[in-house]
Amino acid sequence: MSWTNSRNAELKERAAKVIPGGMYGHESTALLPADFPQFFRRADGTRLWDADDNEYIDYMCAYGPNLLGYRHAAVDAAARAQMELGDTLTGPSEIMVTLAEVLVGMLGHAEWAMFCKNGTDATSMATVVARAHTGKRKILVGRGVYHGAAPWCSPGPAGILSDDRAHIAYYRDQDPQSLADAMKEHAGDVAAVFATPFRHETFRDQAQPDATFAREARRLCDAEGAMLVLDEVRTSFRLSRDHAWAALGVAPDLSSCGKVIGNGQPISALVGGEHLRKAAGSVFVTGSFWFSAVPMAAAIATLKIVRESDYLERITRTGTLLREGLARQAADHGFALRQTGPVQMPQILFEDDPEMRLGYFWTAAAVRRGIYLHPYHNMFINAALSEADVAATLEATDGAFAALKAQDLKHLPLERPAVRERLERAAALSA
Repeated sequence: MSWTNSRNAELKERAAKVIPGGMYGHESTALLPADFPQFFRRADGTRLWDADDNEYIDYMCAYGPNLLGYRHAAVDAAARAQMELGDTLTGPSEIMVTLAEVLVGMLGHAEWAMFCKNGTDATSMATVVARAHTGKRKILVGRGVYHGAAPWCSPGPAGILSDDRAHIAYYRDQDPQSLADAMKEHAGDVAAVFATPFRHETFRDQAQPDATFAREARRLCDAEGAMLVLDEVRTSFRLSRDHAWAALGVAPDLSSCGKVIGNGQPISALVGGEHLRKAAGSVFVTGSFWFSAVPMAAAIATLKIVRESDYLERITRTGTLLREGLARQAADHGFALRQTGPVQMPQILFEDDPEMRLGYFWTAAAVRRGIYLHPYHNMFINAALSEADVAATLEATDGAFAALKAQDLKHLPLERPAVRERLERAAALSA
């Protein structure tokens, strides 16, 4: 492909004058190789075009929300039809009731649903519902695990007071003994344990869902009278048509659903069991746009496809093809990859790459060849990705491996000095 970044560079320069830091949050490219575009123009299916009109096969899926493909016809048609009637009104549309019925009907542990906009909204709501129900204060979370950007859970320390986290306690993620120790330390005052279905943090290898950890977390919560909260903001409907631990036989008390339920429309949800209905009804949580009808119409259409199509089998198949193809290519070029976690949410890191110099060069080379991969964040497979797209991806990544092999590997640059700090932090959290 012919690749340029002049328009993107111009926009970054303009943004630096009017947006703090030039960009903020998880979609900032400040830690990424310089070739990664910050700004995009359009998307369709599994394709993304940046501000310079470079075309990519996109493996980030808007950091997760794109499950079925950008601009999915049925989802967009439902959203447009509702827009003709109204979106953000003085009160919710009846479509809110329908969506709650649909979601409760799909999730085995859910008896009610409340809707919001972002993953942070849903996880923060879970803390107050758990505290309202139990009358206890402590929230146990995996150290370094991302649950959102509110003061109680933000990974950035700036502007955060120790008081904001006075009742947040930590355990080593996915470690049953560490969780048991934390529960013992705070016995009698634990309102909730937050867990993710598997480890999926940045700069680190992922894991697979662990039945031992899930069952022990459930047992410990039951013994303590604490609520088990499953944070599925990233994983909803990518691992299962039910909640992610359903196949393990472990049901949470609360779960936060996000990212995908509107296939890109701004909507998330908190769902819970019958025993928490009264507490959920007692807390004051709201937002002027939480009741908007257009995202709810999109969610109903998305969940219909989740129930009735083979989307899950397709993303598993294409994710497997990608993983197997990359493993072969890496071996052919003399490199070793660590591809971890479920194939629907690939994490790709290089062996013997402690400062990620190999990974940074390789993903930047892939971007210049029209494949948007990420050097340190888990990626996502969407249902629009075809086997032909995977073949095109592998053609480009083969070229990226060849370009990497041609380099003097001992002198590859560290693209962003701040990356070393993040790597050290991730290593400390794993210890």
